[in-house]
Amino acid sequence: MKRILLIGTKAQLEELEKLVPEGAEVYGGVTDHAAWTGSLLTTVPEEDWKSSQYEFVFAETNVRDDTLPLQCAPIYFRQMEADAEKEEMEQMTERLKEVLNATHDGMIAINEKAQLTLLNKRAEEMTGLSAVQDIGKDVHEVMPTSMLPRVLQTGKTEHNRKQKLGNDRTIVTTRVPIMDQGRPVGALGVFRDITEIVNMAEEVTNLKSIQEMLEAIIHSSDDAISVVDENGNGLLINPAYTRLTGLSESEVVGKPASTDISEGESIHMQVLQSGIAVRGARMKVGPARKDVVVNVAPVIVDGDVKGSVGVVHDVSEMEALTKELEQARKIIRTLEAKYSFDDIVGRTQEIKMAVDQAKVAARTPAAILLRGDSGTGKELFAHAVHNESGRKFNKFIRVNCASLSETLLESELFGYEEGAFSGAKSGGRKGVFEEADQGSIFLDEIGELTPKMQAKLLRVLQEQEIVRVGGSQVLKVDVRVIAATNMNIEKRIEEGEFRSDLFFRLNRVPIYIPPLNERKDDIGRLSEHLMMKLNQDYGRRVTKLSPEALQKLQRYSWPGNVRELENVLGRAMIHLPQNASMIRAADIITDERKEESKLAPEISEEPLDEQLRRFERAVIEKMLIETDGNKTKAASKLGISTRSLYYKLK
Repeated sequence: MKRILLIGTKAQLEELEKLVPEGAEVYGGVTDHAAWTGSLLTTVPEEDWKSSQYEFVFAETNVRDDTLPLQCAPIYFRQMEADAEKEEMEQMTERLKEVLNATHDGMIAINEKAQLTLLNKRAEEMTGLSAVQDIGKDVHEVMPTSMLPRVLQTGKTEHNRKQKLGNDRTIVTTRVPIMDQGRPVGALGVFRDITEIVNMAEEVTNLKSIQEMLEAIIHSSDDAISVVDENGNGLLINPAYTRLTGLSESEVVGKPASTDISEGESIHMQVLQSGIAVRGARMKVGPARKDVVVNVAPVIVDGDVKGSVGVVHDVSEMEALTKELEQARKIIRTLEAKYSFDDIVGRTQEIKMAVDQAKVAARTPAAILLRGDSGTGKELFAHAVHNESGRKFNKFIRVNCASLSETLLESELFGYEEGAFSGAKSGGRKGVFEEADQGSIFLDEIGELTPKMQAKLLRVLQEQEIVRVGGSQVLKVDVRVIAATNMNIEKRIEEGEFRSDLFFRLNRVPIYIPPLNERKDDIGRLSEHLMMKLNQDYGRRVTKLSPEALQKLQRYSWPGNVRELENVLGRAMIHLPQNASMIRAADIITDERKEESKLAPEISEEPLDEQLRRFERAVIEKMLIETDGNKTKAASKLGISTRSLYYKLK
């Protein structure tokens, strides 16, 4: 350690001594002769300041020829600290190298350029690489199978990954990204040779190892499982098996496979003798003689049957679950509201107005009357209203009032008591108003109700109560009624066929759903929506209409509305080639009589020339649709020149 002398005032020395590195041999000389007490610096008298024993002298005056400025002392101290740290780092690096080279695991590291920066002795032995020759090279150049660049790229640790080194060595490696301020700047792989372990594991395939491997899985399973050895003695059962059979582990393990059987033969013994799995065997097990279905498979090791595994299912539970599933399916089919307002396709003002009215109505408890032609989507609106309302988590039941006779409809709506009529079920039956309590009922074709049923329905709407057929007890119900009709109800009221008071009850919120011929601008969007649905039904990939096909659809009057549009598109898709993606005008077949009626000349007060010109243009447009817009072909079929066709279209 070099000896250093600092010469200055007491105040200067007190500041400098704070910077003296730990362990440095530093002395002080006071120039202002102030008292020096408690200092860490050993005081040197002035007559010794020029002594050669001090290798460095820092002072403000030229004490000797090699005196350095006192202001340089802090810089020198910092350099001393840096040198000490560097020396310490070099020592630590050497010790780390010794540790890395002494470890049994191989270690390889790369920098952010995928260049090798570390290769310890064990890694050299396993890979055949040399630290002297290969450090600094691209890892893919010297080790093509390395996955360290992937870790460098993803920044994610990979634990215990198997990897092949050459043809005869298997390693398991963990790869870790080296991060600097959240950014990967390298990657480290630590690996161990497991070739011998893998070879031993492949040879150790006896029944004990299989049992240990399966035990945790078997005990965590909710299926009842039993395992027997090659002699048919119980090896293992799980808690689910005990719950099903009522037999504890002490009653089964170590006992013959037939111990748990109340009726039937041991499937375990059959499988042990044949070596073939048996599935779906029926038997009774345990003291309670539980009716079960058993699946048993052999455990085969090196070609020999070393035991068997059986999975036991409670038949009564399976039957109950099947019954519940079937009941749930029936409920879903009849009670589910499948559609929402998002399923209503259209941007025209007419349909948007209907949707807005329905959304407002859905948030009220009032009855709703959906009016519109057949096929306009009244049931779709009913589904959407229910799903938008506060009743959406309760039942939604659909009833077609025209599909049932008066007697059947009455019992369907209001239910009946036992013995109410011939064939009535024992105990009676709930009607849909009881089933739909707190929910919604959609009464389609309400205009078909008979006067008697109109009176009963009016009572439900007024009093919110019903009486079953053949009964006398009044039952309170809370049901939201959504009715629909395509009839002129007002005319039926005038004719005395429909009660005006019922109409006023149902017509609290009237919603008119426009026919398709009043919203033809929506035909393109509707067609795309319907084609997506039909593609799923028919396994096709038809995604668009030709411009001429769309024009043909828009020219048609659509008496059957959206339902007819779906039918026309479906018929067109069925007859398309399997790989077709577009429907053309020629593929669309509508009611030809209505098509022709559109070409019938309309007599007006316009001049004859103007009427003839309009009719001529209609004929040309129809021909263009039939030829998919091919003007040359259209002109040929019409017997005129292409030039004349263009002229007439101006």
